[in-house]
Amino acid sequence: MTLHAAAQALGAFGVCTALAVCTLYVAKSTAQSTKEDHPQVGSEVAPIYGVRIPAGYRDWVVVNVAHEAGNLNDFRVVLGNAVAMKAFRDGTLPFPDGTIIARLAWKYVPSPENNAVFGRDQSFVTGAPTNLEFMVKDSKKYATTAGWGFGQFTDGKPDDEAVHRACFPCHGPAKGHDFLFTRYAP
Repeated sequence: MTLHAAAQALGAFGVCTALAVCTLYVAKSTAQSTKEDHPQVGSEVAPIYGVRIPAGYRDWVVVNVAHEAGNLNDFRVVLGNAVAMKAFRDGTLPFPDGTIIARLAWKYVPSPENNAVFGRDQSFVTGAPTNLEFMVKDSKKYATTAGWGFGQFTDGKPDDEAVHRACFPCHGPAKGHDFLFTRYAP
């Protein structure tokens, strides 16, 4: 179900509730982060690309949110660092070096508490985290992958090399938007 379909199904109140829950969750986590926004600080190094979880990424700006259905059935928030956000807002393609995109995902679960208020099953919130992904733009370092380095992490640890080998081919269909599926939601 797309965000637009969710808006039609849930109405404006349901969408506002979902976005408020997402915003509160990011804000709560942001309050726990004290490190500066630096592209290569913290965590273990992901295979192939050498990407780390950037310190302070939870302080970045929301680019978009989504519910991914099917086998994944997760709720996603895409965040961008200052370089990414300027490019999104200005419509700059390709994205400049220094751009970092974060994608956070959680299980998509019903909220018994909210649904009790609504009197029916209509409210869904974030459950357990599933994984965390980053795209880092450095046209020289990642020249063989159109300037993008990738990192995927589960429970704070980098996923294996096979997962990372699939990142760039997976993003191939988005070549016309500099290999990003996400569009900015102003």
